[in-house]
Amino acid sequence: MTLTTQVTDVLVIGGGTGGYSTALRAAALGLNVTLAERDKIGGTCLHRGCIPSKAMLHAAELVDGITEARERWGVKASVDSVDWPALIATRDDIVLRNHKGVAAHLAHAGVEVVRGSAQLTGPRTARIEGHGEVGARRGIVLATGSAPRILPGLVPDGRRVVTSDDALFAPGLPRSVVVLGGGAIGVEYASFHRSMGADVLLVEAAERLVPLEDADVSRHLARGLKKRGIDVQTGARLLEAELLDDGLRTKVRTARGELRTVEAERLLVAVGRTPVTDGLGLEQAGVTTDERGFVTPADWSRLESAVPGIHVVGDLLPPPSFGLAHASFAEGLLAAEVLAGLAPQPVDHAAVPRVTYSSPQTAAVGLGEAEARNRGFDVRVNTMPLTAVAKGMVHGQGGMVKVVAERDGRVLGVHLVGPHVSEMVAESQLIVGWDAEPSDVARHIHAHPTLSEAVGETFLTLAGRGLHQR
Repeated sequence: MTLTTQVTDVLVIGGGTGGYSTALRAAALGLNVTLAERDKIGGTCLHRGCIPSKAMLHAAELVDGITEARERWGVKASVDSVDWPALIATRDDIVLRNHKGVAAHLAHAGVEVVRGSAQLTGPRTARIEGHGEVGARRGIVLATGSAPRILPGLVPDGRRVVTSDDALFAPGLPRSVVVLGGGAIGVEYASFHRSMGADVLLVEAAERLVPLEDADVSRHLARGLKKRGIDVQTGARLLEAELLDDGLRTKVRTARGELRTVEAERLLVAVGRTPVTDGLGLEQAGVTTDERGFVTPADWSRLESAVPGIHVVGDLLPPPSFGLAHASFAEGLLAAEVLAGLAPQPVDHAAVPRVTYSSPQTAAVGLGEAEARNRGFDVRVNTMPLTAVAKGMVHGQGGMVKVVAERDGRVLGVHLVGPHVSEMVAESQLIVGWDAEPSDVARHIHAHPTLSEAVGETFLTLAGRGLHQR
């Protein structure tokens, strides 16, 4: 699109979840908005991450369901094969429809979308490739996102060595995969490939999977993945990866010091993401980054950098932001409202839910037990297995509900593992976000039989009114 104005109220650089949510909200508040995006509106989440990966994980869930039907319920069914082109076509259709929807929302809101890389030339100006310089009266919002972290000596080739960004687009379904990294992304891809019949080795350098989560979450998750036949190696190191014509040969040092040689068709590297700031011209505007490349706000309540008028949202933010799409939506709304002259509530990053969409799933909000104790809280904890309620037995996948609360006060964290817990965490988000106490939750009735009933039972026990749990 040709830039029709050289001066706007708000310039947003980056059209991912943080960028386009900023643009939509600012436009709704009556501001003129220009959004510069060098690739596709929707960013990594829509085109290479959240949406396409969850579409494929849904397909994996269907395959798992057929297996369970045969092995557990006596339904004589089997998966003859997976039509990979058909699966990809459905995934891409979902992505395309979402992309068109976002573009239509921006157009309807009157946001001027300009295709091209943008480089800051000052605290209120930027040059957009192929379109010239644009000034922003109210301010500039940086929303350029992140890219997969690349390890030395492991150059992705899109076939044998892939990152989370290009794993979805690698050719066909491999029969064997080594996944390097046991965070949410690595676990999800390990789960998907196992569902599709691949032999999977999951290697994590930390002592447990999803190491930022509560230790009991890690334990239940690892148990569920191992039960599915995934070779989970924590406290392990990838020492070498030798490329072969049809795959690669890896050498892994296990936590016990054993040296294992594993050949696989594909190595998927999921060891984190790094902020994208190359070519953004931060130095010209006086914006600095920390040693990891993040732009730390001088004022978190406004998400404003040390340079007045330049705001930051999404994956450019360091912790306590989690670099999650749903957090960037909230950050975008906040930045837009600040630029419109409002005084919005700061984003409560401590109450942002965290989800891993593997099988089993994990979902959590707030503090884990160890973290709460390390912060000096006197806590009480209650854990209940999902199989303690009838619906959990029906699903037969194990899992748990764990609640961490102050000894005589509010709930600090809720942690879930099991089927569909990504859809159960919303209640926990409200519990933690509204500083509820166990007794506040216990007086509300949960439907029977449901998985969420286990949440209700856990709080009943903490409130001294235990029914099935003592």
